Amino acid sequence: MKYVKPFNLFQDLMKTKPLERGRLLGLDVGDKYVGLAVSDANNKIASPLSVLLRKKTNIDLMAGDFQNLVSELSLKGFIIGYPFDRSRSSPDAVQVKLLIDDLCKTGRLEGVRYTFWDECFTSKNVELLLKPLNLHPLLAKTMIDKFAAVGILQGYLDYVNRTLVLKSAG
Repeated sequence: MKYVKPFNLFQDLMKTKPLERGRLLGLDVGDKYVGLAVSDANNKIASPLSVLLRKKTNIDLMAGDFQNLVSELSLKGFIIGYPFDRSRSSPDAVQVKLLIDDLCKTGRLEGVRYTFWDECFTSKNVELLLKPLNLHPLLAKTMIDKFAAVGILQGYLDYVNRTLVLKSAG
């Protein structure tokens, strides 16, 4: 896996032929679960995908799951939620860094590029939206993780698409 600056990831994606572009995967990283969202083929809209169980002992399984998703969904990059509003040593920031480091160490995602995107309040916003539904706690947690990933990815897609339009108009 290779880190790329947020806008550079999208610019490089747009330079490829439309049929070869691929999609992006949004990740909401927690200490127990990783929520996933995927973009549409045009990289305009994020949709919820699934939730992966996260344990130190299953990092190879997770890397395999990510490999399968890269192949099945023609993924070209990961947009990983990161708590920019807090210190780098916050528990949430550490969780994100640990997952990336562990995935890199597996060597199974060599061609995948990733970037970080602000995940500020994404989980909290989804939690507030779901609260009136009185869902079973486990279902609610799964929904929160998936839709937080949607918030992260959609925020990124909106920003890069808007910036691309502004740059081409200017």
